[in-house]
Amino acid sequence: MQQHLHIVCLDVPWPADYGGVIDMMNRIRAFHRLGIKVHLHYFSYNERGIPRELNIFCESVHVYERRKKTECLNLSLPYIVSSRINEALKEQLCKDNYPVLLEGLHCTGIIPFIAHTDRTICVRMHNNEEVYYKELARATSDLFKKLYYKTESRLIKKYVPTLPKNIQLACVSETDVDFFAAQGFENVFLLPTFPSWQKVNSLEGMGTHCLFHGNLSVAENEEAALWLLSKVFNKVRVPFIIAGKDPGRPLQKAAALCQHTCLISNPSESEINDLVQKAHINVLPCFNKNITGIRLKLLHSLFSGRHCVTTPSMVTGTGLESACHIGSNSNAIASIISQLYYKPFEDEEIQLRKTLVETSFNNDRNTSQLMQRLW
Repeated sequence: MQQHLHIVCLDVPWPADYGGVIDMMNRIRAFHRLGIKVHLHYFSYNERGIPRELNIFCESVHVYERRKKTECLNLSLPYIVSSRINEALKEQLCKDNYPVLLEGLHCTGIIPFIAHTDRTICVRMHNNEEVYYKELARATSDLFKKLYYKTESRLIKKYVPTLPKNIQLACVSETDVDFFAAQGFENVFLLPTFPSWQKVNSLEGMGTHCLFHGNLSVAENEEAALWLLSKVFNKVRVPFIIAGKDPGRPLQKAAALCQHTCLISNPSESEINDLVQKAHINVLPCFNKNITGIRLKLLHSLFSGRHCVTTPSMVTGTGLESACHIGSNSNAIASIISQLYYKPFEDEEIQLRKTLVETSFNNDRNTSQLMQRLW
């Protein structure tokens, strides 16, 4: 008997060009490989279009418009939730009793309208959104964005306890599992992120540069890149590349002032892969005081790169600490980079990574475990 599954995505999952979308798209691919008939529902915004590629992996595809802020005047709900409560989506999901996988807290506003006594609903918690938005507020210097992020964080804090306590929550890290379990949710479990890399393909020997990569339009990534330029690579004068999506003007100006730095805007997937693999050191600081989720760029570096240098908050709770070189401030990071830049990357370190990441982040294995909870 064929198994059918509704997946509701907060954004169009193609192209898979940022962390949350990569996680969602690789999960859809894994369900397809394992014979599940996926009925995909997603919200189209940010001019990402309606890609035909999704038809390869999905039995059906349904697209909805996200509501504008002027249409969401309910101040008791976070905008990320209220903007995705959609009548057409409710109708589609109520036509049958297939299990429903909601991608992100963002999509949970429809739960009261689709929940039946025997229907399985699982929410993929990409991170603790209350903490995530609080950290976005801290990282940005834009006053309007800071106010919006702070407001969302407060509303999310009030909203999460209203979710049904028996709903399944699939969390991306042990830290998040502990948080939601402490909130009284009864069916919280770990579902590791779904990376595009399934085998460690790091190269031995020497690379050519240091690299920081990420979505540079996100405040925390811009903050990290600017910090590296002003606090670390002003002390360590080695080739440094910053690569990522939509860098802002402050970062463009700062990078232009550093003679040994190159800024690569909007690289393709193949270009990023090449940069990560050819780097001698992937440098990935994170300044979040409150830790939630896991960063796919860290996994990318461990699956494909050589030395990885980071800060404690990037790796806490991930189980990946032993594969990284960790410094807690700019002097420590600069010192580590100075030592590693002339140290070849060896097979012993590759074998450690294989042990740490190839089993934990096996997409088909983790999908099989999720299927046992859905059916």
